[in-house]
Amino acid sequence: VIALSHLGIAVRSIESTLGFYEGVLGLSCEHIEEVVSQQVRAAFLPVGRTRLELLEPTGPASPIARFLAKRGEGLHHMAFEVEDAGRALEGAKAQGVKLVDAVPRAGARGCLVGFLHPASCHGVLVEFVEEP
Repeated sequence: VIALSHLGIAVRSIESTLGFYEGVLGLSCEHIEEVVSQQVRAAFLPVGRTRLELLEPTGPASPIARFLAKRGEGLHHMAFEVEDAGRALEGAKAQGVKLVDAVPRAGARGCLVGFLHPASCHGVLVEFVEEP
């Protein structure tokens, strides 16, 4: 692990949520993009060397839509920057960690990402992020 990349926060609406993060906390949204394959829009707000990632579902089959229906808005995952997402996933699997992703997939900002299952991470969804 190189650094904490970001904290993913599930929200119903990025636009209605930005008022808190920008107005109350004084953060600035640097980028919003849609990850079509995951049916999600993501807004990135830098906080020092890491980011908050606000995640809004774009369809009912989105993992974020399912999360919101089950748990409501809140912390969805924490992401760690790694040199090689594939190698990080293989290493976790070799240690008996249950994986969500057996191989890395395309994520936001051109990154490769892979998730570890919360059942193996003490209830926390963990993401490995390989920067482009």
